[in-house]
Amino acid sequence: MRFSVLAALAVSVALPATAAEVSLTLSIPVTGAAGVESKSVAYECDGRAIAVTCLNAGTVSLAVLDIDGETVVAANVVSGSGARYAGGRHVWWSKGEAADLYDLMGEGGEDTPAESCRAAG
Repeated sequence: MRFSVLAALAVSVALPATAAEVSLTLSIPVTGAAGVESKSVAYECDGRAIAVTCLNAGTVSLAVLDIDGETVVAANVVSGSGARYAGGRHVWWSKGEAADLYDLMGEGGEDTPAESCRAAG
C-alpha cells in the first residue's frame, strides 16, 4: 500500500512511573494541513478519578486513559454518536460532559457500562 505523506505526527505518551521510566513515540502519517489537537479532561467515575487525554490528527484519533495507575491507549472506533475508543479490555465512550467506561471482560461486557462518568470541574 502506498501513502502520500505530507507531514508526520509524533505522539509521545509518558507512562506512569514504575521501577523503570518508559516512554513511547508513535509516528503517524498526517495528510493535508491537518493540525494536531490534544485535550486532557479529568472525569469523576462512580467515586474514582479517570484522566483522559485525546489526541486528534486528521483521521487518526487516540485516547490515553489513566485507570487506577494503568495506562490504556485506545483508538477511535465507529460509534452512532459521540467519541468511542477501544483499547485492550476497555471501551471509553464520551459525549459532551458525560462518558461511560466499559470493561469487556467484566460482568456487563459491551452491553452495560462498568462506570458512568462526568467531566470534573
